[in-house]
Amino acid sequence: MNNFLFVSAENDAIANCKAGGMGDVVRDVPREISRRGDKVHVVVPSYSRLHQDGIFKAHLEFQLRGTTYNAELYEVLPKKVYPHITHYVIHHPEIEEGGIAHIYHDDPEEPFYTDSIKYFIFCTAVAEAIKIEAFGKLDVVHMHDWHSSTLLFLKTYHPVYRALKKMRYVYSIHNLAIQGIRPFYNNYASVHNWFPDMELDHKALMDPNYQDCINLMAVGIRLADAVHTVSPSYKEDVMIPSRRPEFIGGESLEKDLQQADNEGRLFGILNASNYGNIRKAEKGLLYRNTVKALFKWLQDESKKYKADFLAHTGEKIMKYVGQRPKFIVSSVARLTEQKFYFFMRSPEAFEKILKRLDKVDGIFMLLGTGDPGYEEYFRDMSYKHRNFIFTNGQSEDLIDSIYLETDLYFMPSLFEPCGISQMLAMRNGNPCLVHHTGGLKDTVSHLRTGFVFDGKTYDQKITDMIKSFNLALDIWQNDQPKWKKIKDNAKRMRFTWEKSVDEYYKVLYLL
Repeated sequence: MNNFLFVSAENDAIANCKAGGMGDVVRDVPREISRRGDKVHVVVPSYSRLHQDGIFKAHLEFQLRGTTYNAELYEVLPKKVYPHITHYVIHHPEIEEGGIAHIYHDDPEEPFYTDSIKYFIFCTAVAEAIKIEAFGKLDVVHMHDWHSSTLLFLKTYHPVYRALKKMRYVYSIHNLAIQGIRPFYNNYASVHNWFPDMELDHKALMDPNYQDCINLMAVGIRLADAVHTVSPSYKEDVMIPSRRPEFIGGESLEKDLQQADNEGRLFGILNASNYGNIRKAEKGLLYRNTVKALFKWLQDESKKYKADFLAHTGEKIMKYVGQRPKFIVSSVARLTEQKFYFFMRSPEAFEKILKRLDKVDGIFMLLGTGDPGYEEYFRDMSYKHRNFIFTNGQSEDLIDSIYLETDLYFMPSLFEPCGISQMLAMRNGNPCLVHHTGGLKDTVSHLRTGFVFDGKTYDQKITDMIKSFNLALDIWQNDQPKWKKIKDNAKRMRFTWEKSVDEYYKVLYLL
């Protein structure tokens, strides 16, 4: 029996520990490994809350900032129990929850200031737990994004953690654009402040642009035994320099990724979707679930500042309770530049889409929270356009209803490492309209399972986005047999974890 450890900032197998797709992957891959009879331990930070009903497992004592730190390892109950999988959290008072999904901090003045501190503490505690064999004797350590890469720094350079060199280290890149860059010196959140006794190999650790800083994403790429991007096309994209806004590629780490590829360490394997144990949702509850979510948010203290907007959305949605729209376009996503840059930069393109929808008695439903600037933009658009329903919050019931009852799922991502939303929409037989980038290239095929837009320049992309949208509506209006065929093809697509984890075992884990 092989023994795995997954190290991550998120894990959707336990309640209230997810901000994005990484949480889904860290939930689903261990389940597939368990199905093969192997053993998996999954560890995430407690964020000062997730340990509260846990079972205490170990005291972890280690040195940071020239002083002794004491953290605690707890085993926690997952949402669903699987054989051979154990879930843990690490608690320390300085590993606090942030404002983003109660996980990440947003430090506008000094990006990654707070997060780097808490993940330095978390990773050192994990290193100590591995050293004292709290997870048993490990064969593979699988880390996810920059939050976990300090573990590689410790096992490579820290004399206390030499024992960590025995096992194989795999590093998954979920979003290359977020890199965890911090100064080497002269800052409370600097590497030297937290690891004052260590010799720093600046060349091996430094950011390509800011040579007085460590780049924790680069550390993962440079020091792991295997580096993994979450789709084959994203692997190809990230080895090419970015050319904003037309193309988001290597984000200054393309040379590191090219080198990893030349050394046979870089692999692109598509994330998958879950086709069993799906949370059951009933059809016909979309508008009821919207109203329910709005009332819930209206009672939430943190939403008081947008009470007027929530009431406005409720008033709009009531119209559709008795008088269903003929066509629903939807989007569920964090409101960020990555997901909605095209709509923000070209409001006139978004307005053309809404006007075209209005002609067929259609609505556009967007659900999400995120960047305050994007939230404000979409609230403004909702006040201006009667057929744009913006539900500015998070609700699992409502998300299920949207995926179940939409007619066309819209995903205009500027870049997309893999994307899970398009797979969830297709699982329900809903065609998607997507930008031809990253994992969306690998999952949606134009006029076969959905609709795709692209272009060499930004203007060409916008023109093609509107053209593809109009084409989708034309087919739905005028060629129902073709529309049904696209829907059926989308529903038949299968992106399974069984297939992806076969590849993991072969090229990432070497098992």
